[in-house]
Amino acid sequence: MQELLARTWDRLTRGGTIDRDTALALAEIPDRRALFRLADNVRRHFHGSRFHLCSIINARSGNCSEDCRFCAQSSRHHTGVETYRVIDLKKALDQARDNDAHGVDRLSLVTSGRALDNRGLDDMEPLYREIAGRTGMRLCASMGLLDEQRLARLRRMGVDRYHCNLETCRAHFPAICSSHGHDDKLRTLETARRLGFSLCCGGIIGLGETREQRLELALELRELRVDSIPINILTPIPGTPLAEFPVPAVDEILTTIALFRLINPGAVIRIAGGRQQLGDDQYRCFAAGANGAIVGNYLTTIGTSIAQDLARLAEMGYTFARLTP
Repeated sequence: MQELLARTWDRLTRGGTIDRDTALALAEIPDRRALFRLADNVRRHFHGSRFHLCSIINARSGNCSEDCRFCAQSSRHHTGVETYRVIDLKKALDQARDNDAHGVDRLSLVTSGRALDNRGLDDMEPLYREIAGRTGMRLCASMGLLDEQRLARLRRMGVDRYHCNLETCRAHFPAICSSHGHDDKLRTLETARRLGFSLCCGGIIGLGETREQRLELALELRELRVDSIPINILTPIPGTPLAEFPVPAVDEILTTIALFRLINPGAVIRIAGGRQQLGDDQYRCFAAGANGAIVGNYLTTIGTSIAQDLARLAEMGYTFARLTP
């Protein structure tokens, strides 16, 4: 075991990568704490102590045409989620200012639906203009399967990072969505990179996938050269087809985070929706390879307070200095 850990450390710190078989071997190490320490040391080697903070605003909610089996916003599920075409400008700006005051680095407007149309982009433009003019945060977007024309328009609005989760690996994707495909997401991401966006792309733990399939997702993200990898933990929502799925065990979640770090040493590993289900154990994620989080509330679930997150992370030795544009 110690030889495998030492060999992995040496390979990664010399600029190499680990393959699928090595990742599977690391996943089977009996001493999980040793694996978590390795991932944390790799995080520290590549990123130091800086923690990456971002937040999201649910800018368009509900009435989504797609059939993603985990999602409260699909019109095919009966979840009672709030629906609206565009968030009130004052409400969005109040949230943005609060996040800015807490030192959050990035803010993303997130919209439900397969792809935001031109009218929808008209709705987003004043939100971005006001947030850019009144805060110091960098701007992100998560607006579905956009084409080149609409992505270029977002760039002109000042957005410099685009988010589109793969959710799970290619082999498992048909089990969680049939209304669009894995390749649709890849085309969006590749177009966004070509237009100069940095990429934010990750997935969800707990969709019925195997450990091997989680590793396949991590390897796919490495091939995409993703800058930010959000890892969500399934929140089983009443009214969705996955409402009865169990939340994965904490050690399995931590093992996944550690392996994502070792497979993607240079990326920000960002813990996202669902971490509130872990209670105090959520902070163990940040000693197992993760170095970022979505703070505040999520799309349809309530998160931990930003002040609590900042206090706990500071106790763990993290710093929060913003990157300069």
